[in-house]
Amino acid sequence: MTQPTAEPPANTPETTLSIPVDTVCFIIEKLREYDSRDMLAEPAEDPAPLDSQDVDALRERENEYEDAAVLQELRTAIDDLPEDQQIDLVALTWLGRDNCSASDWPAIRQEAAEAHNARTADYLLGMSMASGLLEEGLSTLGFSDKRADLAPPQQGGNAS
Repeated sequence: MTQPTAEPPANTPETTLSIPVDTVCFIIEKLREYDSRDMLAEPAEDPAPLDSQDVDALRERENEYEDAAVLQELRTAIDDLPEDQQIDLVALTWLGRDNCSASDWPAIRQEAAEAHNARTADYLLGMSMASGLLEEGLSTLGFSDKRADLAPPQQGGNAS
């Protein structure tokens, strides 16, 4: 007769998240990159006021081009996720935002599932401090920060 095995511990990726932690960390990094570009897009006071309109227009076009690549990468990364993983992303931000505990996860995730729609990327990109909220949500669930080990996703295929 075999000994009964212990239940798996709570807050493990197998029992808690449908999205890989590395994927969440990649999205956190890209959100930070996008946010930092957005902050840099604010032009400093121009010392040559007569030329400021031309300079501002050039800066705006340059920033739009740089932001577009990061923005497109973020949108693609989020939009390509299965629905259950998109739900986890939103639920992680809510968990991080509301100073909840890990025991609140099932209820928060259920609420996120009920609210889910096809605009997850827009929602997260419009959320102030989304990267910090995602990170806080992961921490609340007991996941360590794996960003140092994170490699960019491979091009040309859909990772599962």
